[in-house]
Amino acid sequence: MSHAFLGLGAIGAPMARHLAGHGAPLALWNRTAEKAAALAAGTGARAAATPADAARDADVVITCLPTSREVEALLDGPHGLLAGLRRGAVLVDCTSGDPAGSRRIAARLAAAGVAFLDAPVSGGVAGAEAGTLTVMVGGDPAVLERVRPVLARFGAKIVHCGPVGAGHALKAVNNALLAMHIWGTAEGLAALAKAGVRPEVALDVINASSGRSNASMNLFPDRVLTRAFPRTFRLALLDKDVGIAAQVARDAKVPSPLLQLTAELFTLAHHELGEVADHVEAVQVVERQAGTVIGGPS
Repeated sequence: MSHAFLGLGAIGAPMARHLAGHGAPLALWNRTAEKAAALAAGTGARAAATPADAARDADVVITCLPTSREVEALLDGPHGLLAGLRRGAVLVDCTSGDPAGSRRIAARLAAAGVAFLDAPVSGGVAGAEAGTLTVMVGGDPAVLERVRPVLARFGAKIVHCGPVGAGHALKAVNNALLAMHIWGTAEGLAALAKAGVRPEVALDVINASSGRSNASMNLFPDRVLTRAFPRTFRLALLDKDVGIAAQVARDAKVPSPLLQLTAELFTLAHHELGEVADHVEAVQVVERQAGTVIGGPS
């Protein structure tokens, strides 16, 4: 099968590299054309001038953009995806998008004879580079089986989650839980610091006990106690994901006070820290409110 990959950001670029070198034609497109040209030059792929040009000969088209709105915006116009996609092709959207947007996109593509899967990924830049991402798929399971060999080039775990939108819903809820763990751990450690418990001691106990999480076991020791705060995943994107999860709960009429509060808190942190802050830097908002710092020099 021939492929196209649109969206060569921090996650998308290494995913696209894993598709290259398998003997199948690969077209690349990015809003910053220089990124597509540079990646094409290094992989033997073709840099496409427009989304339509990228999709024109492709059996499988993969998008990996910041939001569903941006994927929808690629559909229209003389150079949009709908002008290039052929009947029988499959569009796989690896964007961390929203279920409602997925359903709108799927309906428009179905009218053009194109199948759609929402397939957001988890594992971060490291997982994308290693080809070990988890891929959460919503849509027709038969379509997933058609494209599974393609997804397996960058995904170590590929899970069919349900109908169109299910993958995006699950990714959003997963990230909302990440946000809850970061904020809750920060509040707990700030309170303990003011009670005289050093954060490294607190984490040593928590991580051997029932309160542990990925945040307490990995993010806080490596990023908060060290004050390193590497920028691996933007707070702005986590804010978006938590908002999607909160909307999923509202749409399902599920009481979700903790989800709704987490969405409000991460919107606050996003507005306070700006567009380039890393998601773990939200801890600094808790520290400011508490009047203490978790970690740093003894």
